[in-house]
Amino acid sequence: MPAVEPNSLEQSIPVDKIRYNEQGLVPAIVQDYLDGTVLMMAWMNRESLQKTLESGQTWFWSRSRGEFWHKGATSGHIQNVRSLRYDCDSDALLVGVEQVGDIACHTGERSCFHQVDGEKQPPPADMLSGVFDVIRDRRDNPVEDSYTCKLLAGGDNKILKKIGEEAAEVVMACKDDDPDAIAGEVADLFYHTLVALAHHQVDLRAVYRKLQERRR
Repeated sequence: MPAVEPNSLEQSIPVDKIRYNEQGLVPAIVQDYLDGTVLMMAWMNRESLQKTLESGQTWFWSRSRGEFWHKGATSGHIQNVRSLRYDCDSDALLVGVEQVGDIACHTGERSCFHQVDGEKQPPPADMLSGVFDVIRDRRDNPVEDSYTCKLLAGGDNKILKKIGEEAAEVVMACKDDDPDAIAGEVADLFYHTLVALAHHQVDLRAVYRKLQERRR
């Protein structure tokens, strides 16, 4: 999937209005454009920001090497820029990207922010992605007395029956015009649909990509 057209990116960020620090740098937080996962933080200067806008891929300034670096030029894990914003003080950037290879960290992890108290843990994403990760873990590492495991063990017959029931309950909650019930029933429908995705080995991000394509 190609990056956003560079021309549209250039129109989104006034390079000369960004407030760079004493070293002429601005922090750039890089975020997955689909599920919001924070992938990394690096520094840009005016020139690397301009390169990013012109190319549609991330360019940073290496403070240790004193040179530009094109993310992924060596590893192949380039970042196609989908959106670029700056904060209310114009002194920080938020870069939404499509991470090629789904690896942003030089250690081979998806995100540089993968450590908690010295232990490796995946970084948080949106709520649906978090729930989906738990469901997949139950699929791959069954737990006794887990409702999710029982659904997965029942296969399509059990999973699809529950999706049909939950969809009907969403309809009834909407007919009753009960906001709390609607939210609860939709949550149940989302959950059971995620179980179906996991059962059929379909990544939730594939669904997000479909939504993104239709949004455009």
